[in-house]
Amino acid sequence: GPTTPAPGRSPAAGSQTRGRVKPSAYRLQPITGYGPPPRARSRTLVRREPFLRVSGMGRAMVLTFDDGPDRRYTPDILRTLRKYDVRAMFFVCGVMAAANKELLRQMTDEGHIVGNHTWSHPLLPGMSRSAIRSQMERTSEVVEEANGEAPRWFRAPYGAWNSTVFRIGAELGMEPLGWTLDTLDWTRPGSSTIARRVERQAGSGVVVLSHDAGGNRSQSVRALRTYLPELLDAGYHITVPRRKLA
Repeated sequence: GPTTPAPGRSPAAGSQTRGRVKPSAYRLQPITGYGPPPRARSRTLVRREPFLRVSGMGRAMVLTFDDGPDRRYTPDILRTLRKYDVRAMFFVCGVMAAANKELLRQMTDEGHIVGNHTWSHPLLPGMSRSAIRSQMERTSEVVEEANGEAPRWFRAPYGAWNSTVFRIGAELGMEPLGWTLDTLDWTRPGSSTIARRVERQAGSGVVVLSHDAGGNRSQSVRALRTYLPELLDAGYHITVPRRKLA
């Protein structure tokens, strides 16, 4: 799939940009709870790689959905998650979030984590520091306005990270999260194919990437209805990573 955005297009999905990160690198540690955002003048921990999976949580997996919220698909995904009483992560684009604040509130009310996926899904490396900060800061402001709390997690579009992206994310009080298992649902291979990919690559600590916007996501909606109960039947606990106390 493409690793760079087409000029002038609205948020769209793409393959994760490949670096030299080993899948086991920077695993999330078990968390004891949420802490207050770091004070502006305190030392800020800046990571050099995103978290790619979780650890220390037993037979657990994390489901993530990018590019939304989209009122055509996000409500169906929320409905399925609610049916099975599981929590997920939604990495939202500001341009979509600003138009669907009621869905942001619903995500939070139902226990899901809302993360930052920039304002308009650009390829961040190569952009100026001020442009990158604007992309991330504007989205955090929309989420905070809707939910009363700024995002604590962020994900770079296309999985394209650099030192400036990590630095600005940390300054805004967010941790970077990538993924382990790419469903490639944005290529629309069929809901059964998407479901099989998740079921075959399932494993402890796996972070699954899917989409609830950025195109026709009806296959993603249908696939979730198939693979979520299968994962639960296989003994997986679907959960969300939680930040350590500062």
